[in-house]
Amino acid sequence: MEKLLAGVRVLDMSHWFAGPYAATLLAAMGAEVIRIERPTGEEERHFGPFAPNGESMLTKVTLQNRRGITLDFTSGKGREILKQLVKGADVVLHSFVVGSEEAKILSYESLKEINPRIIQAAVSGFGSTGPYANRPCFDTIAQALSGAMSYTGFPGGPPIRAGIAWVDFSSGAHLALGIMFALYHRQATGRGQAVEVALMDVAVSCVAGLGVAAEYKIAGFVRGQQGNHSYYCVTDCYQAKDGWVMIGVTGNPIWKRFARALGREDWKDDPRLKDDATRFKNREIVGPVVRDWVREKTVNEVVQLLDKARVPCSQIYNIAQMVEDPHVKARNTLVDIEYPRVGKIPVPGVAIKMSETPGGIERPAPEAGQHNEEVYGSLLGMTPKELSQLKAE
Repeated sequence: MEKLLAGVRVLDMSHWFAGPYAATLLAAMGAEVIRIERPTGEEERHFGPFAPNGESMLTKVTLQNRRGITLDFTSGKGREILKQLVKGADVVLHSFVVGSEEAKILSYESLKEINPRIIQAAVSGFGSTGPYANRPCFDTIAQALSGAMSYTGFPGGPPIRAGIAWVDFSSGAHLALGIMFALYHRQATGRGQAVEVALMDVAVSCVAGLGVAAEYKIAGFVRGQQGNHSYYCVTDCYQAKDGWVMIGVTGNPIWKRFARALGREDWKDDPRLKDDATRFKNREIVGPVVRDWVREKTVNEVVQLLDKARVPCSQIYNIAQMVEDPHVKARNTLVDIEYPRVGKIPVPGVAIKMSETPGGIERPAPEAGQHNEEVYGSLLGMTPKELSQLKAE
């Protein structure tokens, strides 16, 4: 079966998580992604986590489904080779700092002179405009500036960074979607365009999407730390006899089922608990009762009772439990890929399930420059002698 994006060629010159994740999403749907790194390889190849033999596993789980080449495209010869690659590409994706030499070489204005149909996709911390455009940024900085860290954690505690790089991965998903929009536009008009995603924009969108910006502007209320609570009750972690569970109760139908499961039919008619807003305001009425109820039971007992009542609840997994979960295995959420010297490691599968054009993991992540001869030879027609000269340079 032909993949949805078969025939779309992407030159991926991005780093760390956001850009590579966008390219990975496109590759899973059949795009031909060529990873271009500096001749010595990128820094993330030396970043943890590490396999027992000392090899970094980071790029092994972020760069699958690509061919990999190396190129110093800031040199005279490198620029000429880059031009040849751009002529045959559909998308150029990068994450170089705004104003850098690399970003200028890969600007949309420069690339469209080579290929008018090219789609240039760039992800950066703050975008190419605005007072912060030239500032360096990582996921953590975007978390901080978005306000997310200020209300993550428990009242009176320090600001807390989320344990995963949610801004990076959300930005990568935004970038992949933007590229798809641009491909659709090009199909209709024949013209390429520039696609820009900024970590700060995405982080603020995610935070404001919860209503906290509107809450501040309209009501003058600045939301602070609420622990594991959101805008409703009950949503919290509770300790059972042999572990922890997470319970999420929102909306009156679930609330009534929850009250029945706990044997607290009186809660259904208590005016202090009549809806999500009043339950959140009076959550100290409910919290201690739930804690005591959970404490008397095992994790499995709590989960089984609330599952039966159709109340969202789960054990709180560690990473090992997540990897071994039967639902994760049944849906190929993780896929084992064989790597030389390391063995099989689980990498993210394709989270988007499509009935007619399913995606897949076709090849492991390349080592830096692994496909130099293949790509330079087949795409650019370079001879072994020319390749040797290029390597020497």
